[in-house]
Amino acid sequence: MTQAQLQETANLPALAEEAGHRNWRDYFTFNTDHKVIGIQYLVTSFVFYCIGGVLADLVRTELRTPDSDFLNPELYNEVFTLHATIMIFLWVIPTGAGFANYLVPLMIGARDMAFPRLNAVAFWMIPPAGLLLIVSLLIGDAPEAGWTSYPPLSLVTGQVGEGIWIMSLLVLGTSSILGALNFLVTILKMRVPSMGVYQMPLFCWSMLATSALQLLATPVLASALILLAFDLLAGTTFFNPTGGGDPVVYQHMFWFYSHPAVYIMILPFFGLISEVIPIHSRKPVFGYTAIAYSSLAISFLGLIVWAHHMFTSGIPGWLRMFFMITTMIIAVPTGIKIFSWLATLWGGKLRLNSALLFAMGFVGTFVIGGISGVMLAAVPFDIHVHDTYFVVAHLHYVLFGGSVLGIFAGYYHWFPKITGRMMNEFWGRVHFALTIVGLNLTFLPMHKLGMEGMNRRIAMYDPKFTFLNEICTIGAYVLAVSTFPFIVNAIWSWMYGPKAGNNPWDALTLEWMTTSPPAIENFDELPVVATGPYDYGMGNRQTVQVPLSDEQEPVLAAGPKSILRADPDPAVAARPEDRH
Repeated sequence: MTQAQLQETANLPALAEEAGHRNWRDYFTFNTDHKVIGIQYLVTSFVFYCIGGVLADLVRTELRTPDSDFLNPELYNEVFTLHATIMIFLWVIPTGAGFANYLVPLMIGARDMAFPRLNAVAFWMIPPAGLLLIVSLLIGDAPEAGWTSYPPLSLVTGQVGEGIWIMSLLVLGTSSILGALNFLVTILKMRVPSMGVYQMPLFCWSMLATSALQLLATPVLASALILLAFDLLAGTTFFNPTGGGDPVVYQHMFWFYSHPAVYIMILPFFGLISEVIPIHSRKPVFGYTAIAYSSLAISFLGLIVWAHHMFTSGIPGWLRMFFMITTMIIAVPTGIKIFSWLATLWGGKLRLNSALLFAMGFVGTFVIGGISGVMLAAVPFDIHVHDTYFVVAHLHYVLFGGSVLGIFAGYYHWFPKITGRMMNEFWGRVHFALTIVGLNLTFLPMHKLGMEGMNRRIAMYDPKFTFLNEICTIGAYVLAVSTFPFIVNAIWSWMYGPKAGNNPWDALTLEWMTTSPPAIENFDELPVVATGPYDYGMGNRQTVQVPLSDEQEPVLAAGPKSILRADPDPAVAARPEDRH
């Protein structure tokens, strides 16, 4: 057998005989295949993203002028409350779970998640919870107190709407807890024997950190919401000051979850970016261990920074100082990731496709949000801009410039794996350009609005803010338009796009060592980890243990059943431009 044939044989244990072809009806059923569930998550959450985007444009249309001439103040409050709730709990968090469902078992060489039925249950809690939220708006009784639902504000709004909102979040929180438990057990217990923890893809590390946060923080939010429901529906006074309750206690319970929720929303996409950048830079990731441990550090520190949202709530000065320091410290592990990504890009053979463009856009815009976050950590500055549009700008640079751009980087990168077809690069670049322009037009002027004192959560404002609000509204419309090239590109490419092959990016992680799309059981044989997940251009030859078929065994009967290879594909090994 020639060396080329031996190299080709190296992929045989991982490759299944044929891709898993499913009927479209499978995606509307209680299916336990992690890949079906992953697609269900991704498609469902994108539908809610479109709904949340429509609500955002309604809000921006009202804010185009200083008068309440499009939405009345009550309806405005309902719309922006549901916009925020949908984007957080039905778009960003479920999308991270969708990518994790699809990719984690493939990345660690497993055939499925640890608890497949529980996995399906976790997904099927999401559609009815989302419908509950939309119903609360359609019946004209949605909550008007903002997505934080602070008492006593929530106690004077529609009780039915608040009750529906609380029920929806309790269901979504339960789904989140079930998913987190599943991811932890799967990653820790179901890796192939040849994969140690320091050979896991960085996305798996990010999901470990995310899942730990979800398990620790989500029950606290559930407790706060249950007590709030008693205040609303049963007349108790846990948080009602008229009956001796303390609304600040609710704030502590709410933010104990809701600031870690920021990291629950961003950590999975830190992991996705850590996959996309080295593959399309053709370089080993810089600082693998530092990136991995920084995810765990963010997970831990994220639990002790919540009260920086409460600097104006009357908490004592020493407590302000503690939370200011911890909030500034959490910038350190985040900065480690930023510098590691930049070092990976530096000097690489960059393939400026849509996935890498969105990844680099992620890094740039997230840095803006991170810098404004350090500014808000300082007590004097935070008090100055508290409850202004500066906070809105910071939030959206972190979660749109961060999470959403990371989501789109993941879509373009793993689309060939999920569908077996390539997306159109021209329309991907159009999508990227419109998104970056719209994002900065919408949110960059909000920093100045906040510094000049424009409050958030209001429908009417001082006419001196009109010009900047008009720019923000135009940017929001550009963002809305940017979604259409992506939707058309995704649908057309899924149906008619060019065939991708099994590994179009010449990647080294295990999800690319099977067919595209993967077979129903993922792998015919347990794959064997032969190289590091990011050993691009290393030139090192490693031994891969290959279970040979009966026909192949006599050929190598005189020698060991192993094959030497430098890359998973002989075409990759032959490319001198990838050697550094």
